[in-house]
Amino acid sequence: MQKLNSVNSHAELQQRLADHGGSGDTARENGTKHIPSHAEPVETVECSSRKMLVVLDILCLFVASIPFFACELKAVKPYMRGFFCGDTSITYPYIESEAIPDSMLIAGGIIITGLTIAVGECYRVRFRGVHSRAFVRNLYVSCLYKELGSFLFGCCVGQSLTNMAKLSVGRLRPHFLSACNVTYESINCIPGTYISNVCIEEQSKIVVEARKSFFSGHASFAMYTMLYLAFYLQARLSWRGARLLRPLLQFMLVMLAVYTGFTRISDYRHHPTDVLTGFLQGGLTAYWVAFYISSMFKTSRADMSPTSLSLESPLSSQQTVC
Repeated sequence: MQKLNSVNSHAELQQRLADHGGSGDTARENGTKHIPSHAEPVETVECSSRKMLVVLDILCLFVASIPFFACELKAVKPYMRGFFCGDTSITYPYIESEAIPDSMLIAGGIIITGLTIAVGECYRVRFRGVHSRAFVRNLYVSCLYKELGSFLFGCCVGQSLTNMAKLSVGRLRPHFLSACNVTYESINCIPGTYISNVCIEEQSKIVVEARKSFFSGHASFAMYTMLYLAFYLQARLSWRGARLLRPLLQFMLVMLAVYTGFTRISDYRHHPTDVLTGFLQGGLTAYWVAFYISSMFKTSRADMSPTSLSLESPLSSQQTVC
């Protein structure tokens, strides 16, 4: 009788274990992790909060671009700065054609940098061991969102700063007198006197643009996009086959940006100090976005071991978190 009770107790215990742990055993046999039912609402709330963060990112991108569009849509007029009679820095001729027009600058900077980043991130997802903590399960979308989003945010910030300076300072371009169709002889001014009433009423596009010299938007945008791409190559191009390949590509990118700025001087669109300031602003923006906003140089904690990192080698793509 005692043996029969022991058998019944054992059978009852097995039944209870089957009721409470069966689903977990089955999940382990199938190689999946069982998620308790009470955690599902928590995951739903977390997913919703992350979606709200994406909306917040888009809103931040829009706010950062407001000064840029305010200038491009002519919503704000530039400061009406005068000049000193006899100032030779604003007597250069107006050249209608530009070596690098705005359309070529924007298309080239965004296409070259954006396409390179897109190809690089897709390569990492396809051939490298990357992972993501984003709510988007598609690694391609997650990586492209983070890297391209950071790059575009830097574009908006940089150009907004540039346009804000153009409107606030109102420095005259080197071809200002030619754009106004006046000379010092025609206005009968005394050398050294300050003139503030020339081309004040003139609102043509050429004259308005002639008051936006400081600082160079071409120089800042070209330096930002090309230097940001150089930083991206430093973080992602880890091939050791050619020691000088990556430095050569980085040099060519920076040289292209410098050439773009120099053309603004030869086209009489900007003063040399305008171009130098544009280079400085674009370079600082690229450094800020690359090292403090983008995730290209960030590593996961699991990879921060002395054996996985070396002072002689840059961070490889296997060590980054998407």
